[in-house]
Amino acid sequence: MEKKMIPYSLYLPVDVHGQLRDLAKHRKAATLVREAIEMFLNGKDLYASGYNKGIEDAAKVVFDCEEAQMIAIKGRDMGVVLRERITELMRK
Repeated sequence: MEKKMIPYSLYLPVDVHGQLRDLAKHRKAATLVREAIEMFLNGKDLYASGYNKGIEDAAKVVFDCEEAQMIAIKGRDMGVVLRERITELMRK
């Protein structure tokens, strides 16, 4: 489920840039900005957008689980099957 990333630059107010730079020390800034943009683009309803982000994160955890990839159900990895079932919970 790894996504291809493309760089994008933007201008930020000085104080926001400072706060973001502080987050970057802990390697969280890029993820924070990326998730905020994805949430905005995925819907105007912030609750549904946040909910869907949680569903995506849960599906990724299950899919990436090595133990789930070792178990097969009807010839398909359990991680793949569970990811599909979890993503069905996403709100439109």
